[in-house]
Amino acid sequence: MFEQLTQLAQQFGVDSVINNAAVPNEKNEAVLGEASNSVLSGLQKVVSEGGIDQLAGLFQGNNATNSTNPVVQKLTQELSGNLGEKFGINASDASGVASKLIPQILGALVSKAKDPNDSSFEISDIIGAITGDAGKNSGIMDAISTYGGQFSLDQNGDGKVDISDAMDAVTKKGGGIGGMLGGLFGK
Repeated sequence: MFEQLTQLAQQFGVDSVINNAAVPNEKNEAVLGEASNSVLSGLQKVVSEGGIDQLAGLFQGNNATNSTNPVVQKLTQELSGNLGEKFGINASDASGVASKLIPQILGALVSKAKDPNDSSFEISDIIGAITGDAGKNSGIMDAISTYGGQFSLDQNGDGKVDISDAMDAVTKKGGGIGGMLGGLFGK
């Protein structure tokens, strides 16, 4: 997933990094790599701090590009701090780079994850990269229970989304938990 995030950073980093006089040319590639790293590590941190609901909320509507979204704000602040600390970019310029780049990367990530015709970002891969631990998947299931009704994941019509819905999803659609998660994120 890191490679795909790096590609998104390169795609959106032309204006905010490469054509930005505040970022020395010899640091362009490293800054773009740091943007990718900040997105992945930031999302991991959100999950590790119990922000499963925030992560699930990121995949609703246009929240990934909304600079007032708490996840977008956290990742923007993290990247901004890292740019200053690691590359000596002043706080104002670092904030400008981060506030433009993070919403673009997250917006593309979410858009690609929701697009059934784009397999470059699979929901199961994103969750695996973010959680890195099967034990944290229970938190993902809690988020599915919370938001699942909004995404028609209540397979058996009992008014709640739980493991029996996952089993029904497997038997009806053959998609397993990956298919159920795909349904949660619009795939």
